[in-house]
Amino acid sequence: MYDVKFVYGKSSQIAVTEEKLKKKVVALLSGGLDSQLAVRMMQEQGFDVSAVAIKTPFCDFDCGRGCGFEIRERADDLNVNLKTVYLGDEYIEMLKHPKHGIGAGFNPCVDCRTMMFDAAKKHMEEIGAEFIISGEVLGQRPMSQHLDALRLIEKDANLIGKIVRPLSAGLLPETDPERNGLIKRENLGMIKGRTRRNQLQMAKEYGIENPPNAGGGCLLTEPQFGIKAKDLFAHVETPTINEIDLLKIGRHFRLDEETKFVVGRDNDENQMIKALALPGDILLEAKDYVGPVSILRGKNAKSHVEFASAVTLRYSDAPKTESSIVLVKNENLIEEISAKCAEEQSYIKFRM
Repeated sequence: MYDVKFVYGKSSQIAVTEEKLKKKVVALLSGGLDSQLAVRMMQEQGFDVSAVAIKTPFCDFDCGRGCGFEIRERADDLNVNLKTVYLGDEYIEMLKHPKHGIGAGFNPCVDCRTMMFDAAKKHMEEIGAEFIISGEVLGQRPMSQHLDALRLIEKDANLIGKIVRPLSAGLLPETDPERNGLIKRENLGMIKGRTRRNQLQMAKEYGIENPPNAGGGCLLTEPQFGIKAKDLFAHVETPTINEIDLLKIGRHFRLDEETKFVVGRDNDENQMIKALALPGDILLEAKDYVGPVSILRGKNAKSHVEFASAVTLRYSDAPKTESSIVLVKNENLIEEISAKCAEEQSYIKFRM
């Protein structure tokens, strides 16, 4: 934006004219350093940048997990308008059969990026922007940021020539904005690989304070979470948001093809387990000792109550060699049963 102090006269008229001529671009904003730098680079070249932030069930910047970046604060710092797009059911459907496969965890990075760019494209068309930018760096991510993957994403999103990656664009094929003279290659970066040295130097130059640490930004890239996600999708045809939220907390056990068992690790998780409990779920906790809230979910849940009670006690402060009381809540009924702490070898084989 231009800072014009004159209300009347030629200065005001010139500023208004220049503002009208300012070209619009849409930025995919993750909140990470790279996407912030991409925005700054385009603003420096005179573009009016509008940002789109993508939330998914696995990368929700309001939940404290996943990317965890403060998107709204970053957008305010960058002085850009922010539109948030939530990919929920459609994202889960994609995960069932990702066209381009998954990575080391359960991460369908190519298909995921395609969906994100498709959302950005819709916003680009809505506001009449010229092209889309992102903070992707050539060679930084093994699955989605090598040259073939970048081309594939553009093709699948029907955005060939319309995506500019300012940090690495000097190493990438010419885009439509270059061909049309909107941007010049000498103003584009040539960053490649996983090192952040160049980005940190740029952050200083642009006055970006306390740049966030590099991170995958998605729970699906975490190997341990990926194991739990694979198990869920292998046993449930179409997982719900509730089932996905349960994946984010607790110790997980697969007791049989129909039954999951989750044990809370602290008081916050205990409260979340209670909040996520659905009709038919069974909640368990030690009556007289500090310990976890556990949840049994599935068609065969009732047949595992005795075992689940013993495991719940094992993770509590209950004495290991004596029987203790476990509260078992099923719907509105609460039953007290006596159990002994389970031996580790009896349950460790079920843990994910």
